[in-house]
Amino acid sequence: MSGATTSSYDSRLSACPACDVAPLAMRVAEGRFKDTDVVLSLPGIHCVTCINDIERALANHPGVRAARVNLSLRRVNIDAPGQSAEDLIPVVESVGYEAHELDPAAISASAADRQGRDLLMRMGVAGFAMMNIMLLSVAVWSGADGATRDMFHMVSAMIALPTVLFSGRPFFASAWRGLRHGRVGMDFPISLALILTSGISLYETINSGPHAYFDGVTMLCFFLLIGRYLDYRTRAVARSAAEELTALEVPRAFRIEGDRDVAVPVADLKPGDLIRVRPGSRMPADGRIAQGSSEIDRSLLTGESIPVAIMPGQEVSVGEMNLTGPLVVEVTAAGRDSSLSRLTELVAAAESARGRYTTLAQRASSAYTPVVHTLALASFLGWMWHAGDLRLAINIAAAVLIITCPCALGLAVPAVVTTASGRLFRKGLLIKDGSALERLADVDTVVFDKTGTLTMGTPRLKTLAVLPRDLHGVALAVTESSSHPLAVALTAALRAEGAVPVPLQDLREHPGYGIEARWQGRLVRLGRAAWVGGEIVEGQGAATWLRIGDESAYRFDFADEMRPGAEGCVATLRRRGYRVLLLSGDTETSVADIAARLGVGEWRAGMTPQEKAAQVQALGDGGATVLMVGDGLNDTAALAGAHVAISPASALDAARVASDIVLMGSDLTPVPEALEVAKQARTRIKENFAVSFGYNVVAVPIAILGFATPLLAALAMSLSSICVTLNALRLR
Repeated sequence: MSGATTSSYDSRLSACPACDVAPLAMRVAEGRFKDTDVVLSLPGIHCVTCINDIERALANHPGVRAARVNLSLRRVNIDAPGQSAEDLIPVVESVGYEAHELDPAAISASAADRQGRDLLMRMGVAGFAMMNIMLLSVAVWSGADGATRDMFHMVSAMIALPTVLFSGRPFFASAWRGLRHGRVGMDFPISLALILTSGISLYETINSGPHAYFDGVTMLCFFLLIGRYLDYRTRAVARSAAEELTALEVPRAFRIEGDRDVAVPVADLKPGDLIRVRPGSRMPADGRIAQGSSEIDRSLLTGESIPVAIMPGQEVSVGEMNLTGPLVVEVTAAGRDSSLSRLTELVAAAESARGRYTTLAQRASSAYTPVVHTLALASFLGWMWHAGDLRLAINIAAAVLIITCPCALGLAVPAVVTTASGRLFRKGLLIKDGSALERLADVDTVVFDKTGTLTMGTPRLKTLAVLPRDLHGVALAVTESSSHPLAVALTAALRAEGAVPVPLQDLREHPGYGIEARWQGRLVRLGRAAWVGGEIVEGQGAATWLRIGDESAYRFDFADEMRPGAEGCVATLRRRGYRVLLLSGDTETSVADIAARLGVGEWRAGMTPQEKAAQVQALGDGGATVLMVGDGLNDTAALAGAHVAISPASALDAARVASDIVLMGSDLTPVPEALEVAKQARTRIKENFAVSFGYNVVAVPIAILGFATPLLAALAMSLSSICVTLNALRLR
């Protein structure tokens, strides 16, 4: 049976979709890919319906054996022997979703959340063991003595010791790594407390002693793991934005060799090679147009929302989209020498610099370890000198280690961040980095990108009034045959008015110019002013012209639609005293228009990605604390270099990964609220630190004086953790 299934799988589409999807899903989870896998980025998906639509469309496409969408990574892995991204992207776009090719070789193998699952599993084991040992301890606390008490202690030991070895492994491993490299971190006293308490309890059990603290040691382990897991989840370590940028590079190109096109890896391209770039494909390398004319979409790199006409001799850059006509490009730079690769290096450098930022908890912990060790050692030596009882001295030293355990300190930041993150999530903001809120509280300057951030990034027709109603059908018949952004916007406006297309003859597209057809014997043209015969007016923004026969050309003007909440967001920020800037790669006319509508006095247009990053860096060097809000590849370096960064969910994958916070909806209103919540969170964090240190000031002397057993120390430590958590919940 299995042999037949394998053979069927290798030869044709399996009759059982699960048989195909299961191995693919396993590869997706583990970050492993085969040569037959095509990986596409899906920046626009957001729900189960999106998953079903895309997987169904791909499954129905000939040659696709299986497709699996990963919603959290916004990516689809397709097992399709002999198929390329160019074949499969139109399938995804046909059901209404944007898709970009990713290079499987550049995608990190650590896709699965192994660390989070591991911590959660160890925390569950510790919690289960703690509850069972507590039940056994009730009998001892109730007065069980002699053989009965010893039996309960022995059963507790059989549960606790394996639990401590298993659940405490993250602390033991970290402490051991530190010792091997000659340093002692916060995990060393934690590990020492776990070992000493377990050892004392086992000694007491073997020698029929009255006190065993297996309940205390499992409780300690459980609460420590809660803190570690909360910290891990709130930080939500994502893959490097530099890796995302690398994965966005087109992995192959069609090099012209004689009279045929040969698909070769981009890394094999050399300056001087001629490559063919089909309509709908991205430029695989930097180059110069050798043959052909077309229009290209540069929004990915520059933020320019309007396509640009290109002719032979003009320069193009890797990542730009060829829209209308086939091109032959002479390669000038490829692979690591390309402009996208240089941008990747810039992002990686900015991320590395930001990664050196340390939280208040990390700074406080630098003084914790030596103080705790000194107190525990002093307690041990003092009681040995005073009482001469080794067991008593070890008990007190262990109690000191436990009662000063950094559980409350460790929860001080994660508990607040988790609560604040939940509050902001309900408002439409997803916090990716646990330290983002602390950094957000310091912000005094907010920098916005324009296209796709303050605006929706899609052109919108200003008015149809310029065109007589009886010609709406002619215009619709022409525009609906084109995928040009202006034609798409005009089509939407005409359909909204109830237009019905009329029959046309000889319909064809002229790359770089427009569309031409015949209607009732008259020539119809839609496109550029010089080609159609319209009046060219400089500085008037995006426009297209329609001419029918010998009549005057009709001009259609377009504007970039404002993102919901943009006006209120900027107005609130300015009212609260924040400095607001607008940096864009778009034209001066469109940037000036948006800045005037929003009341932003400081703005710059026509900026390259490097110039944006340099401007953000200059603001920081000048003493400003910058929040960058952007969505495109051209914003990624600036996002990574800013003190804190926000991107919309509709942003490019690389921009989202470079950001600390993702705006899930289309409304910008939550951005000012995030700044306000961040300030409240910083206050709660400081209060939690006060609780943690105040607890130690009271509890440590009690432990040193011998009034706290390891069990009481664990209970006191748990109480301090609960206080910290309750204070954090006030943010709700």
